[in-house]
Amino acid sequence: MSERKVLNKYYPPDFDPSKIPRMKLPKNRQYTVRLMAPFNMRCKTCGEYIYKGKKFNARKEDAENEDYLGIRIYRFYIKCTRCLQEISFKTDPRNTDYEIEEGATRNFMALKLAQEQEKREVDAEKEEEATNPMKLLENRTQQSKQEIELMESLEELRDLNRRQGNVDYDSMLLKYNPAELKEQIKRMQEEEDENTVQKLMGIKRKINEDQEVVESEELVEPEDNITKSKIKNAITSTATQSSVKKKVSKLNLLNLVKVNNVTTTSTNKTKESCNSLSLIGNYSSSDDSN
Repeated sequence: MSERKVLNKYYPPDFDPSKIPRMKLPKNRQYTVRLMAPFNMRCKTCGEYIYKGKKFNARKEDAENEDYLGIRIYRFYIKCTRCLQEISFKTDPRNTDYEIEEGATRNFMALKLAQEQEKREVDAEKEEEATNPMKLLENRTQQSKQEIELMESLEELRDLNRRQGNVDYDSMLLKYNPAELKEQIKRMQEEEDENTVQKLMGIKRKINEDQEVVESEELVEPEDNITKSKIKNAITSTATQSSVKKKVSKLNLLNLVKVNNVTTTSTNKTKESCNSLSLIGNYSSSDDSN
């Protein structure tokens, strides 16, 4: 069992490869290979759809008298899965694709057709420019106009960004200059120190002014307190008299209390005379003291 897995065979010393008879094979021999369908196709006889990637046991042969830049072209034969109709296609090295020959039709491929059409148009334009110098000049002028329009649109966008951005480029550049940045920091610190000193001096002046005002007010306060106390006593006496009158009037209206008008008037007169005499005495005493 181990001998069948050996790759190197034994050759005796008297072995002569020229004595081995060669097989006579046909010139265009076909080989059986396993492949997958390279594109979507439809059978012409039964209408069966064969999708891309379906596996087949195919026959391969060389296409006679056909090549592309020395590259061989191969032909493949497969059979339809439904009606067993033979379908043939071959390689297309020029377009790196496959080309259907007989037995089926290739399904519509929009992308491939669009690419082919675009390629044909580009080739036609190149040929026209090569033969017609006026066409070449027109294409160049058109390209220059397009470039100018693009540059204008870019400038407009840049202006718009500048208006909206308001970026200070000088400050940004200063950030990357360490020497100037240090000087700027020193200046800022000095300015802050000066401002704090000025604020402290102003606060000290205000405190001194307030102290002077308070001392002057304390000297004036004793005289003012005497006059203020006298005025307060007079105001309180008049307020008590008015409140008594109001209470008595309310009681008279409600018929709850009967007050003798004569007695009230006499008492009021005596109170007023006493109050006035007391005020005169107070003012006279204050004048004597002054």
